[in-house]
Amino acid sequence: MARHFLAVLAVALALSQAASAKSWLDKRFNTDGTVRTGYDASGQEVVMLNLNQQSGAAGFNSKEQFLYGEFSIQMKLIPGNSAGTVSCFYLSSGDGDGHDEIDMEFMGNSSGPGHPVVLNTNVWVNGDGKKEHQFNLWFDPAADFHTYTIIWNPENILFKVDDLFIRSFKRFDGIPYTSSKPMRLHATLWDGSFWATEKGKVPIDWSNAPFNVLYRNYYANACVSGGACHSGSDGWMNRQLDGAEWGTVKWAERNYMSYNYCE
Repeated sequence: MARHFLAVLAVALALSQAASAKSWLDKRFNTDGTVRTGYDASGQEVVMLNLNQQSGAAGFNSKEQFLYGEFSIQMKLIPGNSAGTVSCFYLSSGDGDGHDEIDMEFMGNSSGPGHPVVLNTNVWVNGDGKKEHQFNLWFDPAADFHTYTIIWNPENILFKVDDLFIRSFKRFDGIPYTSSKPMRLHATLWDGSFWATEKGKVPIDWSNAPFNVLYRNYYANACVSGGACHSGSDGWMNRQLDGAEWGTVKWAERNYMSYNYCE
């Protein structure tokens, strides 16, 4: 435990030194709460979100709004007891009652046997978000960086973990689909004690604070609201899953899905 704490502390201290060059964070995002930038041991630029009881939630939010695109980022989640915390990578049209949203939310655990980190995927349309699929991650998301991807086009919303597609939300007649409201890209870390871990039974233990989530290698190829699509948009604009990719979705559902609202 002591060695683990020192490793986390070393990362935090390294990231407290601001990068000299203008970062992708500064270029593309506004920030809230305690957000630090720097470089990790491999020389890659990293953004750290910090949550403690005094400072409250932290996050970065894109300056641009998008209407369709492919978005990915690498995340290294909170080590140790992260119960009650929620670490997010998502798109949202705003906070109003009728907002649209595409979510990847990581709900912390107490690090005991049988307490995996849960990835909640969801699609909100006109304020209705009852479309959750939740998965128990099959690896330790705090041990290393993993890549999380959202692809949003006029016919499909696809969720991907590393090289594996785990969910496809397809557009069907009669089912609301997010297709008209521009969205900003967000990454946030917040206190979700009322909901996150075992349906709110396990709240945050603030004696373990501060809680840190690391982000790196942000990527977006998208259509900017009111502007043009980035070059290469054909790669995702008509993207849908092939047979092998549907196989990975079924594999994830069969082995790791812990909740499906539709069922």
